[in-house]
Amino acid sequence: MIIVPTIRLATLRDARAIAEMSRDEIEMGLAWTWTPERVRRSIRDRAINVAVALEHSKIVGFGIMHYGDDKARLLLLAVGRAVREQGVGGRLHDWLEKCARMAGLTRIELEARADNLEALAFYGLRGYERFDTAHGYYQGRIDAFRLAKSL
Repeated sequence: MIIVPTIRLATLRDARAIAEMSRDEIEMGLAWTWTPERVRRSIRDRAINVAVALEHSKIVGFGIMHYGDDKARLLLLAVGRAVREQGVGGRLHDWLEKCARMAGLTRIELEARADNLEALAFYGLRGYERFDTAHGYYQGRIDAFRLAKSL
């Protein structure tokens, strides 16, 4: 089944749900670094878009992207387990990518856990290519693959 979520910019009231989803879906096995306060700082930052995907007013996914002068950096992208493989992540990614294109940026970069095969496949299907490995990137314990996509 394909879900067509509503995607909008996050509000400060969304910060706790986003942070908890980060903790549960991205930071599992690591110390919690994307706390509600850090998410709130990102929501307030004019160079960052924090987008949420909603199904029936419930946050089912989110993405956080920083926009620089010529490239964007996807900081986080997560979808709740109950709605994975239903198009939510792709729609969130496309929304954020469209913002980068509209801003005239030429590249998106990101780091993905080397042990997250699902995420690596997701990004590979969207045209990202690995250009580097950051050993111990995640709290000195887990490697990250650096991926990029030209726009």
